[in-house]
Amino acid sequence: MRQLNQTVLIAGILAGICAAFLTLGATAQSSMSFLLYAASAMPVLVAGLGWGNATAIVAVLSAGFLGALAVSPLFAVTIAIFTLIPAGWLSHLANLARPAAEIGGPEDLMAWYPLSGIVLHLCGLITVSVIILGTMIGYGPELVSQMVDLMMASVQASESTFKPDPAALSQTKSLLVLMLPMIQGGLWVMLLFAAYYFASRMVRSFGKGLRPREDIAAALRMHRNAIFIFLGGIVLTFFGGVPAMVGAVLCGTFGAGFIMAGYASLHHRSKGKDWRLPVLILAYLSAIFMFPLFLILLLGLSDVRSTISLTPARSSDKSNETNSK
Repeated sequence: MRQLNQTVLIAGILAGICAAFLTLGATAQSSMSFLLYAASAMPVLVAGLGWGNATAIVAVLSAGFLGALAVSPLFAVTIAIFTLIPAGWLSHLANLARPAAEIGGPEDLMAWYPLSGIVLHLCGLITVSVIILGTMIGYGPELVSQMVDLMMASVQASESTFKPDPAALSQTKSLLVLMLPMIQGGLWVMLLFAAYYFASRMVRSFGKGLRPREDIAAALRMHRNAIFIFLGGIVLTFFGGVPAMVGAVLCGTFGAGFIMAGYASLHHRSKGKDWRLPVLILAYLSAIFMFPLFLILLLGLSDVRSTISLTPARSSDKSNETNSK
């Protein structure tokens, strides 16, 4: 037991140090900051998926402590809310399992928490994180207006003949108020899920992962209840003010979840087909355009379900039964 506690502590501290260095690197390298912030979730995910909840907690606390020492307590709180805590919670969910007999399955198998539920939690966590971050920085029409005015002033300094149309400028500001949190929330969901995917692959390569390897193309679907949250976000955008900004975040985060599910469904449906490679390449290249991306979103909305992974019961799985109840 003492050796186990030492392993948990050492692994958690090392993971926290790695996460802290990645976040500090993001503050120093602005061009890669978004990717580095997302990558800082991987050490916490590896710690949680490979060594359990206690190691993930130690990693979160260690990274937060180092961030507070190196930058400020506010910085530590920000990275904890936006990256570290969501990563720790995802690793906790991924390790949950219970006897398959409890859900009507065979008695000799273990049922793992469905991937659709993990993505649902991820979308919810990022929604809350973006809202908290927006509150902390005072995000709103005034802040966006100042940002756009600074950009226009910079353009006019280099191009003296440039004179923006006031009506078009005002419309752009109104659009950006909703688009910025929508894009940020959606990208963050995708990047953190990518971090979860690579972390789970890394842990399995170490021979430490509890959760079995899943066919992501077959398992990655959104929970049916996510449709109502997504539609609720769309409705909120028509109310204006704070409700509209909250709705934009919901559209971005849960829309990203449905887009990922749509791509996964396309991968699954195209298996073994002659047209698979060109269609997939075209689907990813055309994602920069609104209409093709909307079609992928519709594909994700049309295929909602929960796929549960089953594995033979092991003695190490018994500790997970109480967590899943």
